[in-house]
Amino acid sequence: MSTRDAITDKLREAFRPDSLEVADESHLHEGHAGHRAGGETHFRVYIVSPAFKGKSRIERHRMINAALSAELAGSVHALAIHAQAPGETG
Repeated sequence: MSTRDAITDKLREAFRPDSLEVADESHLHEGHAGHRAGGETHFRVYIVSPAFKGKSRIERHRMINAALSAELAGSVHALAIHAQAPGETG
């Protein structure tokens, strides 16, 4: 299973999102810290879930980081997070 698929599966299980997109942006970081041949080091997550209602941006990031702790301790060097509750914009 790819790292992208593992991230997607874990976020779906943890947050039952209304929408979820996990983008591998490793190719944008060639030559930078943490990049490895083959990619799967830098990701961007767009997620909308009722689980984030009433939570601050920091709380949402901490929730996602906890769900992905194994990946963040292993192969993932960077994770950009865009987390919203349904109905929010921005």
